[in-house]
Amino acid sequence: MLEKEDITTKSWPDYELIDSGNGRKLERFGKIITDRPDTQAIWSPLKPELWSQAQAKFTSETKDGKWTLHDDTPVDWQVVFEDLTFKLHFTSFKHVGLFPEHASQWSWIMEKVKGMKKGNESPSVLNLFGYTGAATLAVAKAGAKVTHVDSSKQSMEWASENAKASELANDSVRWIVDDAAAFVKREVRRGAKYDGIILDPPAFGRGAKGQVWHIEEDLVPLLKNLKEILSEKPGSFVVLSGYAAGFASESFAQAVESVFDKVSGTFGSLSIQEVSSKRIVPTGIYVRFSTDT
Repeated sequence: MLEKEDITTKSWPDYELIDSGNGRKLERFGKIITDRPDTQAIWSPLKPELWSQAQAKFTSETKDGKWTLHDDTPVDWQVVFEDLTFKLHFTSFKHVGLFPEHASQWSWIMEKVKGMKKGNESPSVLNLFGYTGAATLAVAKAGAKVTHVDSSKQSMEWASENAKASELANDSVRWIVDDAAAFVKREVRRGAKYDGIILDPPAFGRGAKGQVWHIEEDLVPLLKNLKEILSEKPGSFVVLSGYAAGFASESFAQAVESVFDKVSGTFGSLSIQEVSSKRIVPTGIYVRFSTDT
């Protein structure tokens, strides 16, 4: 059985949630302070006097929304988490290329990889819907050989830049632009096995060749195929995360339990805590388990 355990990420030297409220978050990514929307933050800010410090603000006055930057605000910059380096920049949506609420997940999977690594043998990890590669960098830095799959060529290039910035070995990551579900089906036919599987699927998306992804229809079939390629080595693991999918964490947990036998691990919400209070901003849900728990 999976046990309920909510995870809250706190600040680290290059990130902090300064304040939140009125449907927005005030955050610091490295040297840049941002003001961007968050529908969960329906309360009032605790520190309204600090919001004028924002160097970049995202608004939805247009169809796609836009960032407004101070004149001296760089359009790209770097942040560090432990010994990982991420290159950030402002996207056409409200994101900057990093989801800080996943920091606790990065630490967890790094420990799992280190525990599985024996001598010169490197665990194999599959990262689906890999985006800009934070989880890929984490497990590669810990000693895994990673297959990073994403349908966006732009995201793949960004992830590759992050790998170079983090000084990863050139052969530590295999970069594949492809539809995640289609790639996994081929891996099942090929008899491939992975010691760890990470996936952060969207609620809706399109693959590299226009394939349509609906999480409510396609998640369980994908999980069934992932079961076929998860190795039976002690310590093998799965981490499933969801962002703004509209589902409770119990939904993800029960989907996993309906596919994988005798699952033992945790599930719950992901959130970020304000740096100067105990308030949290809910950001997503997760399920994670390994064969040694």
